[in-house]
Amino acid sequence: MSPTEPRSPVSHRKLGIFGVVALIAAGLVVGTGIRAREEQDSKLKEWTDDQAVPSVAVNQPSAKALNATLDLPGRLEAYYRAPIFARVPGYLKSWSADIGARVKAGQVIAEIEAPDLDQQLLQARADLASQQASARLSEATLNRRKTLVASNFVSAQEIDERTADLSNKNAAVRSGQANVERLEALAGYKKITAPFDGVVTARDTDVGALINAGGGSGPAMFVVSDITKLRVYVNVPQNYVPAIKIGAKATLVMPEYPNRTFQATVEASSQAVDVASGTTRMQLGLDNSSGELMPGGYASVKLNLQRDSAPLSIPASALIFNSNGLRVATVGADDKVLFKPVTIARDLGREIELASGIAADDRVITAPPDGLSNGDAVRVVGAKAKPATASEKQPPKG
Repeated sequence: MSPTEPRSPVSHRKLGIFGVVALIAAGLVVGTGIRAREEQDSKLKEWTDDQAVPSVAVNQPSAKALNATLDLPGRLEAYYRAPIFARVPGYLKSWSADIGARVKAGQVIAEIEAPDLDQQLLQARADLASQQASARLSEATLNRRKTLVASNFVSAQEIDERTADLSNKNAAVRSGQANVERLEALAGYKKITAPFDGVVTARDTDVGALINAGGGSGPAMFVVSDITKLRVYVNVPQNYVPAIKIGAKATLVMPEYPNRTFQATVEASSQAVDVASGTTRMQLGLDNSSGELMPGGYASVKLNLQRDSAPLSIPASALIFNSNGLRVATVGADDKVLFKPVTIARDLGREIELASGIAADDRVITAPPDGLSNGDAVRVVGAKAKPATASEKQPPKG
């Protein structure tokens, strides 16, 4: 075609169509890019929001076995223990049983020299002899007067007076006799004897020591203890008292026998709570026929607890203590936080035994992060949650 010739209408039409198609294509490309960007931004926002939700590990409370035990300190005492004081004053003449000596009931272990008492006894016997002589004379006089009544040499008044005098003299004799017997009984206490079979666990006197009568003026002369059986005293916290029954078994460990255990039985309870300590004193019986254990010693006592239901335990890290008190954080069915106040029954170190506050099916956050509040959404991870995929762990790429 010659340059001077005009272009055909078909060529102009083709160019217009091509331009329109190109414009439409460019619009589609731009729209698709904008929409893809918006979708990417939306996914990034969702991922960011998901990462802002704290992840927590949860566990359900564990129920311990019903044969739980309670460890408490205990103190051993002799089953029978008798501090021996003097009944008469004087000086210690001799003693024959030192600490650690085994004695029999009625065995003489010491003797007191009491010259004052001896003189009082002599005086009482002399007074009794005088009273007895006066009574015999009064009786003889009365009998002679009675023989003269028939001859009217003696009046009835005199007979009555003599009879009354004899009654007084006999009463004086009985009083004197009682006084002599009292002093003789006291004189018998010059010999100190063992009240029962046992061991002398204390001696706080010596030959020549001044002895005062009674138990309020100083320490006991001797202490005799029956150690064939021992009493073990433990102070049980109030909330455990119902779980310890009379007849329950206990295991004892002594510092002097670290590789051995001894068995005891709960025999009695004081049935009262000490106001100062909040505990109840319980008594256990322990056989010590071999004599290996010593009264007054310390023991670690493991008591068997008898409970109607198993207690619930949680990790110690689950506890939260702040101005709102002692609480634990749980996760509800909607994966939201719910705080529950709890009370501790026993601290087991890594685990805490709870008395109340949670149920067996509660999901307890084992290590609650700071800043949690009631109603906060959380993501449960670990054994109680579905593990996240690799794509969920990484942010979406732009």
